[in-house]
Amino acid sequence: MTYAVGMRLSRGLVFMSDTRTNAGVDNISTFKKMFSWNTPGERTITLLTAGNLATTQAVVSLLEERTKSPENRAPSILEAPTMFQVARIVSKALKEVIEVHSRGGQQADSAFHATLILGGQIKGGQSRLFLIYPEGNFIEAGDDTPFFQIGETKYGRPILVRAYDPNMSFAEAIKLLLVSFDSTIKANLGVGAPLDLQLYDEDSLEAGRKERFEAEDPYFKTISESWGGALKHALEQLPDFET
Repeated sequence: MTYAVGMRLSRGLVFMSDTRTNAGVDNISTFKKMFSWNTPGERTITLLTAGNLATTQAVVSLLEERTKSPENRAPSILEAPTMFQVARIVSKALKEVIEVHSRGGQQADSAFHATLILGGQIKGGQSRLFLIYPEGNFIEAGDDTPFFQIGETKYGRPILVRAYDPNMSFAEAIKLLLVSFDSTIKANLGVGAPLDLQLYDEDSLEAGRKERFEAEDPYFKTISESWGGALKHALEQLPDFET
């Protein structure tokens, strides 16, 4: 299982993903689920992945291969003129990989599905954020839907819906996301640390700050313990039901 979030703010984009994958309770591993490409001063692109690990790794490898093979004239995300065109390239690659698995005689097509969050900015345009489905179609974040979640979304969603503010600082957004991830981790053993973070400043066209929060990270532990205490305190302050 996976949990990943892409968030659009007034000052830029924020991405966070966990790194846990499991094929049963006795086969748990750590795999990166956040990938980025950057041409300084020209474009920066970030991709978050959830779903079948073989599928997501194949998609990332295909995108990477096409950025490094001049003789391969398949579209490259480093050549596309807009983020919309990048989204089209990524969605087509995802659909292509899933279809290859199907043609290979794999049983249960849906077992090889994956969902992606794509965000970034290309010179001449604004930063944009997309949610890409396994069928190869996608939607874009806007004022009414300013963030996307993929993977195990339900446990971490309530705090995002209640506390998100497009004008919040990166520091506030990181705090919010860590609470969301902590709630998910406590409710689902399939999601776990380390947690990867990436920030993107609007119009910088530079790879933003990257951070990894281990399970024992002092700040993450403080957020987890403080949030738990705050919830208990808030519950105690609510009026009792009269019996």
